[in-house]
Amino acid sequence: MILYLGTSSIAKLYAEEKYSDIIKNWVENAEIVVTCRVAYTEMISALELRVKQNDLSKSDYEHIMRRFSLDWLNFAVVDFDEREAGDLVKKHGLTRFAAIHLSAAKLIKKKCHDISVSFSSFDENLRKAALTEGLKVLNY
Repeated sequence: MILYLGTSSIAKLYAEEKYSDIIKNWVENAEIVVTCRVAYTEMISALELRVKQNDLSKSDYEHIMRRFSLDWLNFAVVDFDEREAGDLVKKHGLTRFAAIHLSAAKLIKKKCHDISVSFSSFDENLRKAALTEGLKVLNY
């Protein structure tokens, strides 16, 4: 199975949150874990915000960043189709990054039609759009 992780799912690999164990289990059982190249920037932005909001200590931030930077080398990182992403914004009312992730996942499904591609995100609107677009969306 190819597992596509949106940034909200990636974050659960590094911070103990509800469903973190499920995401970790899926990652362990996946043949390939894929995400879009924008997830790196999104993850750093999310962590920076948590530090500014005093929801994450500076030392925890540095520890997570070290782990994430090393783990990033193990992700299969893919691009997206900017025109399709724009269309997905209009069609499903998605945010720009949600549309980018959905476009990237659809590209993987298109190129790997013989292998099961499972999609994981905690953005409900994105999950619904992914189902509508024919992706297998994992349930929590």
